[in-house]
Amino acid sequence: MRNFITLVTGLIFGIGLIMSGMTNPAKVQNFLDFFGNWDPSLALVMGGAIFITMPGFWLVQKRKSPFFEKLFHFPTKSDLDFRLLLGAAIFGIGWGLGGFCPGPAITSILTGSKGTFLFVMTMILGMVLAKSLVVTLERNRDV
Repeated sequence: MRNFITLVTGLIFGIGLIMSGMTNPAKVQNFLDFFGNWDPSLALVMGGAIFITMPGFWLVQKRKSPFFEKLFHFPTKSDLDFRLLLGAAIFGIGWGLGGFCPGPAITSILTGSKGTFLFVMTMILGMVLAKSLVVTLERNRDV
């Protein structure tokens, strides 16, 4: 049952990404182009996501445990540090240049576009390199 719910949730999320235009890199880049061909329509997507997510988080936190896990895995850190700010900056630059976030990029891979495939492969390579760099830095810090 857990895998079925995960599949259905992922399909709904993917359909929402397609319907909202998040899988269209030009639409995303135009949203970020404040002084050129600005397209504010993705602000409605973000507003809708916040409108749905906020009560959802509130309701989830009222439960003693999740449906398919023993306990919740909420973030424990709340401070801003260099790694968080650097990661956010890199994410933002990649989003602006490529026009994709990870979710819409993976959803868009079904279009068969070579550019999308290259973006996803490069994104995965970047994730692997970043993870190995963090592990190396933490290992060296402990020595």
